[in-house]
Amino acid sequence: MLTHPRKPVCLSLMSFDMPLWSVTETSAAVYQKDAEQFHILLTEPSLHHHIPSRSSATVAATQRSPRLIWLEVSPYRVIMTMQGDGDSSYRHFWEEGVYGLSRYWLQNFQPHHGRQFRLRNFTRRLEFTQDTLPKSLRIEYELWANRLHLGRYVLSLDVHL
Repeated sequence: MLTHPRKPVCLSLMSFDMPLWSVTETSAAVYQKDAEQFHILLTEPSLHHHIPSRSSATVAATQRSPRLIWLEVSPYRVIMTMQGDGDSSYRHFWEEGVYGLSRYWLQNFQPHHGRQFRLRNFTRRLEFTQDTLPKSLRIEYELWANRLHLGRYVLSLDVHL
């Protein structure tokens, strides 16, 4: 696999139905598997979560470890895996016009009490542009829990060359 120098990237997730919008700007390693297949590996910067203190009404800031996001990208399908913050992990499979799986793992503080659940996603649109390296990725999809519609989302990745 051919490795390219780290590139600045912008990864964003937005909901069409809810006030949800998340943007991550960081650098990513791009691995070229073949002419149309790439692996993009990025580390999301550490997040500061505000958690109410049990001993008082003050709010304490805790820092989580960085999360590793791995995208396997081609013009036809995308697999995205996130792991590393100790609380949760997920894997999404998207292919245009196909119902895919979104799998989530939630870890508790007690050993052997991790939980996992699966949702279905329907990919309405998958756009991938590239020259020799990936330039942008846009995935428009819906999330479903059985017959319950959980919203429409768009995931975008821009690679600055």
